[in-house]
Amino acid sequence: MRIATTIFLTDETIRPDRLARELEQRGFAGLYLPEHTHIPASRDTPAPMGEPLPREYGRTLDPFVALAQAAAVTGRLGLGTGITLVAQHDPVALAKQIATLDFLSGGRFTLGVGFGWNVEEAADHGVQWSTRRELTRDRMALMRALWAAEPTAYKGEFGSVRASFAYPKPADGAPRTLVGGAAGPRLFGQITGYADGWLPIGGRGLGESLPELRRVWADAGRAGDPVVVPYAVKPSAGKLAYYRDLGLTEVVLQLPPADEATVLRTLDDFAQYL
Repeated sequence: MRIATTIFLTDETIRPDRLARELEQRGFAGLYLPEHTHIPASRDTPAPMGEPLPREYGRTLDPFVALAQAAAVTGRLGLGTGITLVAQHDPVALAKQIATLDFLSGGRFTLGVGFGWNVEEAADHGVQWSTRRELTRDRMALMRALWAAEPTAYKGEFGSVRASFAYPKPADGAPRTLVGGAAGPRLFGQITGYADGWLPIGGRGLGESLPELRRVWADAGRAGDPVVVPYAVKPSAGKLAYYRDLGLTEVVLQLPPADEATVLRTLDDFAQYL
């Protein structure tokens, strides 16, 4: 099983280049980074991880800039977002960022897609909360038009793009795309519509939800099985063995948003799972 990691990198934690080198040298498979552009100081949205909201949420590095630094100092380490809030981006600019990172890293990028929890953050980006999932699907289709081998136009409910020359292209036509969120018909419809699989936070309940996802996947005419990568997992030998028994091949372990010495000690602890 591939053992990757995720961390809230901030201006107060280990740097992305230092972490990336250590991960690759130690044999870890990847580095996934979350995204928050900002956290409004006044909000009515309760944080799903509990209040007060942890300090790191308002100090998070831009994931694409941080992953570019990680890519520059490594040759094998997988790079990913966990997750990108696609609805909060201009899709033309985001398509360029993704394609450039994937091209320069030699196809090592995984695009984790999510819908967010912070209503106020999304509102500052002009996102109407009730339609953010539909907006995300629309923007994914627009980006795929820009990644197409030939100039391809797209006109959707929320945006459009002319047939355009848009280079570089992602290494394999499009990066591996995983959608994060809670199990259910709405999420599984997003996954089967435009993604390669699911990024379930914590990985709870997979024994019940995984067969349903596979059924929906097959009913949608998708070939093979969806990729499922449990994310932000607090590891134990038993938990990882359970994922292997389910046929999963990658898991993302949660690192603390801490200084270099603390993070490296955690990597030493996690080495037993490699």
